[in-house]
Amino acid sequence: MTSEPIRTTCPYCGVGCGVLVTRNGDGYSVRGDPEHPANLGRLCSKGAALGETLALDDRLLHPEIGGRRASWDAALDTVAWHFRTVVEEHGPEAVAFYVSGQLLTEDYYVANKLMKGFIGSGNIDTNSRLCMSSAVAGHKRAFGSDSVPACYEDLEVADLVTLVGSNAAWAHPVVYQRIAAAKKARPAMKIVVIDPRRTATCDIADLHLAIAPGADAWLFHGLLNHLRRENGIDWAYLERHVEGFGAALAEVADLSIPGVAERCGLDEAQVAEFYRLFTATPKSVTLFSQGINQSSSGVDKANAVINVHLATGRIGKPGAAPFSITGQPNAMGGREVGGLANQLAAHMDFDAEAIDRVGRFWQAPGIARRPGLKAVELFEAVADGRIKALWIMATNPVVSVPEADRVAAALRACPFVVVSDNTRHTDTAALADVLLPAAAWGEKDGTVTNSERRISRQRAFLPLPGEARPDWWMVTEVARRMGHQAAFPYAGPAAIFDEHAALSAFENAGRRDFDLTGLVGCDYERLQPVQWPVGADGRGQARLFADGRYFSAGGLASMLAAPARGPANPADAGHPLVFNTGRIRDQWHTMSRTGKTARLLAHIAEPYVEMHPADLRRAGVRAGGLARVASAHGELLVRAVASADQREGSVFAPIHWNGQNSAQARVDALVGAVTDPVSGQPEFKHAPVAVTPYEAGWYGFVLARAQFDCATAGYWTRIRGKACWRYELAGPEADCPWPASLRGLFGPGRAWIEMRDKAANRYRMALLEDGRIEAVAFFDRDFAALPPRHWLEGLFERETLGDAERAALLLGRPSQAVPDCGRIVCACFAVGENDIRRAVAEGAGSVEALAAQLKAGTNCGSCVPELRRLLASA
Repeated sequence: MTSEPIRTTCPYCGVGCGVLVTRNGDGYSVRGDPEHPANLGRLCSKGAALGETLALDDRLLHPEIGGRRASWDAALDTVAWHFRTVVEEHGPEAVAFYVSGQLLTEDYYVANKLMKGFIGSGNIDTNSRLCMSSAVAGHKRAFGSDSVPACYEDLEVADLVTLVGSNAAWAHPVVYQRIAAAKKARPAMKIVVIDPRRTATCDIADLHLAIAPGADAWLFHGLLNHLRRENGIDWAYLERHVEGFGAALAEVADLSIPGVAERCGLDEAQVAEFYRLFTATPKSVTLFSQGINQSSSGVDKANAVINVHLATGRIGKPGAAPFSITGQPNAMGGREVGGLANQLAAHMDFDAEAIDRVGRFWQAPGIARRPGLKAVELFEAVADGRIKALWIMATNPVVSVPEADRVAAALRACPFVVVSDNTRHTDTAALADVLLPAAAWGEKDGTVTNSERRISRQRAFLPLPGEARPDWWMVTEVARRMGHQAAFPYAGPAAIFDEHAALSAFENAGRRDFDLTGLVGCDYERLQPVQWPVGADGRGQARLFADGRYFSAGGLASMLAAPARGPANPADAGHPLVFNTGRIRDQWHTMSRTGKTARLLAHIAEPYVEMHPADLRRAGVRAGGLARVASAHGELLVRAVASADQREGSVFAPIHWNGQNSAQARVDALVGAVTDPVSGQPEFKHAPVAVTPYEAGWYGFVLARAQFDCATAGYWTRIRGKACWRYELAGPEADCPWPASLRGLFGPGRAWIEMRDKAANRYRMALLEDGRIEAVAFFDRDFAALPPRHWLEGLFERETLGDAERAALLLGRPSQAVPDCGRIVCACFAVGENDIRRAVAEGAGSVEALAAQLKAGTNCGSCVPELRRLLASA
């Protein structure tokens, strides 16, 4: 039995894809919404698997106080009492909220209103500080407002798209697919990728600049000077619409192509070709993301990118704009409501006029009058005792904030910590005094805004489980208990959105960029995707600044004259490698949702560090072995992966693993708390580290139907399979302790099959009940001697094993030839690398041929770059 589809929006990245959710029997199917302008029916691997992530395992379903279940009244009264008492005794600056781009706009709005309007402190900041605040500051310095001037269509009609600091193929796959489709339709379209690593995005690149980490500003400053020397400047546009261009041009006047190439670690010919392409191509879009933003000079880098577009007048036109793409589904919505500590509300800052205006609108005489603490500063204030009550909403700072071990210590010492989340077990939830169960995607209603300023509805299609409640409801209830009943009368998200829209329109008259005049009093249930600003006629606006009018006091844009600066902490003899962090294709943030489906763990199952083969040799680390990665602040223990796509001297590790699924894989424990002086955004892309081998006495893995505690192993990571849990293990002991431990875990007196060679530290076992496999384990001194996992994992999907399979269990491979699919490449159809290589050997010589034979790449398309690379290497 199926139902009519519910139109909603994907909860992952900032692309903001529309999805259609349909009830199918006991489950739900999810597909792309062909009518949504952001994705036009496309979905990535994560979005396509959303229907597999709705289970309630590890959900936080009831309020807890001190680790014990409590009623909502008791929990809310406790939160309100502590916050009110701290404010009375220590002042409003002693409390803080740390919120998230995972919140809906309505949640964000009431949280910001309570903290800034009625508690009277600016101390509300967001995890979006970590991903896009440098772009925000760059926009405001250049345009007078935090305005993204472009839309996704610009990426399709441009003749040149430059992606800088963006692995869009993995981090924003649907945007990447739109660019790839445009290039396929118009082969003359040029793509330039600027990234120290050769990523999957380079699959469609005409030119890849493997720039030295942190050198982007020199490259774009040099481009600005090249434009001046080659008559590429639009002087008429500058004279009419831009100020500061004289100083900006003077700042870069000494930069030449040879000088830029040397500073950026590039060939002169590559730099010259990029400069030639940009100079000769009026329809140019520069798409920039975390590689620009996550820097101690990220704001200056953003302005260096914007400068070349202002200098050429390439802004506000179809196919011509600088374009910052955000990381989270509602980072933009948080910016709109004032979720950053240095913003007040509705794109208004802490100037006297705005404070008066918002104070009158909210009827809040005690409104905050100065900015609050930005994320890194906020947790430093928790650590030194200035903040005594903290509410963390929908985020996991013990994993994601720099110097994460210090963050954990700060929360342990904080007198009162509230965490509202939908997941019971996170590294941050473990340190909470009060836990509040939040509604998850599919259970709550509201709006989100994507990277092109498009507001879309998220709609509920599931009932609220247990006692879970929406975040706006929790904040509203606490506000009322703190004595602010009249200011928080909301009965649902529609009323909150209407107030949010009304504030954006209040005393605006076109003077501020963020304006939802046309949505005041709208039919919230039927709200269609629309890009702000929204005029009185209800129509949105795809591009900004086409008329050359900006939102600065004088109506002019500004070019910034900022000298290029390198990273704050260069590599040195003790830490000779540069540590870079980022996302992988099939995971999201700290895996609380994507980790629920085996499909998304099939492509990359373990935390890892990727290194150039030459760096691995110098470090004495074997590819496939384990490596310690250490900085001045913390340490990782992860799998070592060799890749010639990695720049020598640099290493990469993904951000997703944490203390709930791995022994020591929180990458931000290594990143120093160095931030941009303007934006407060941390330098996640450049931390000096040293890599050394992990001296293991044994390696092994266990596959089991039930979860178990493996924390005694020196290295462990837990991986969800289709019908079992997989544990990868290693330890320093000369004699592997797990043969004895396994009997204790699974119980004696059962149908054990085992083999042990103590001299080789080799042990293999299988546990069966009624012919059904319950567990298998393999241990060896050499990790390369362990068998592949795919065939063994597949046995757990069977009700009983045949005699041949039982006999082959301890071999770890079938007794007769059965094709092993190998490492999974296409998660949608479980197509492995060996499947692909066999198909190529049989004559499949193109992506299209592989699609026809194996279906690989025919659903979400996220694996297509890897398919091309396998074809090229065949």
